[in-house]
Amino acid sequence: MTDLETRAEARPGALRRAAPALLGYAAVRALGLLALALWSAARDKSAYTLLTARWDSLWYTRVAELGYGYEVRLPNGDVHSNLAFFPLLPWLERLGAAVTPLSHADAGFVVSLLASLAAAWGIFAVAEHLYGRRAGVCAVLLWAVLPVAVVQSMAYSESLFTALAAWSLYAVLTGRWVTAGTLAALAGLTRPVGLAVAAAVWVAAVTAFVRSRSGAGPDGARPPERAPGDGARRVLGMLLAPLGAAGYVLWVGHRTGGGPLGYLDVQAGWRNGFDGGAAFARFVAEKFTSPLGALAGVGLIAGVALLVWLYVVCVRQRQPLALLVYTGLVVVLALCASSYFGSKPRLLLPAFPLLLPLAVALARARTSRSAAVLGALATVSAVYGAFWLNGSGPP
Repeated sequence: MTDLETRAEARPGALRRAAPALLGYAAVRALGLLALALWSAARDKSAYTLLTARWDSLWYTRVAELGYGYEVRLPNGDVHSNLAFFPLLPWLERLGAAVTPLSHADAGFVVSLLASLAAAWGIFAVAEHLYGRRAGVCAVLLWAVLPVAVVQSMAYSESLFTALAAWSLYAVLTGRWVTAGTLAALAGLTRPVGLAVAAAVWVAAVTAFVRSRSGAGPDGARPPERAPGDGARRVLGMLLAPLGAAGYVLWVGHRTGGGPLGYLDVQAGWRNGFDGGAAFARFVAEKFTSPLGALAGVGLIAGVALLVWLYVVCVRQRQPLALLVYTGLVVVLALCASSYFGSKPRLLLPAFPLLLPLAVALARARTSRSAAVLGALATVSAVYGAFWLNGSGPP
């Protein structure tokens, strides 16, 4: 079956099937934004400013307005260059400002809102394909009620990246290799972790090739008959997948004169790098120097243990290899980077396949029980998001 035939087969009723998930997601995010507005007003702050004009949002807006080349030199010698920020979101902000009356910051907010809905739909598509419609709805709502889900509504790149990653993975699961590779390339233009999407495409394509050569399906069954040109589309998808991330990294290296690894020098100026989790381990260990800090340290250890446990459950439930590779790389890159530790929760937002075991469990429970659990989590998420964004928030 070709990409176009698969797409035509999947189109009828797709939006109708996803409607409960999308409406539920919109309701949860509306609750979060309402809580943020009320909390911010009580503190005499602007909720809209918190969403569009702080931290990374300002850097993305500056790239959209002025292009690359801006940097800040700190007294300690660190250099914060806007070359650290991948270009797809600023490009979309610039496009939005060019074709509408919106400012670049406003356009970034609109892009994030639309991308969050696209991400929710993509998560639903993946979960429904694997476990059924009810699990798909639960997966979307679980993603919506994560403690730091307010980031999904900020002018950040997490929602845009998650949308591209989810739909690329769905294209992999349904054998649409060119679509998967194209979306993976766009994900690679959004965040450095876009390479995780490209890796998922490559692993799935190689596995499909091996199975086609051996004449056996995933469980030893005879695979479906291959359509003419399927191998060529698979190769093209593989070639497309890494182009976004690789192209931007090489361009940065050329611009800075640092060669192929020049982007790593840019990240080093932000004190970002991959150290295998050593810095994060020291950060957690330092928490145990006081009783109150020890509680936070225990919470961090419990959080990491939960992530590991969920990943093990994903493996035991035999999630497709593409999802396991993607999720594993996202988690490893988030936890084992020496970046600012307060940003790690939002860096884990794209790892939505970790939620699928919980979604399956909720889908099997009675509707009243699932609704009560999700309602309670939505309330906690809304309150915590308002508190968090009015405090330290995501850097």
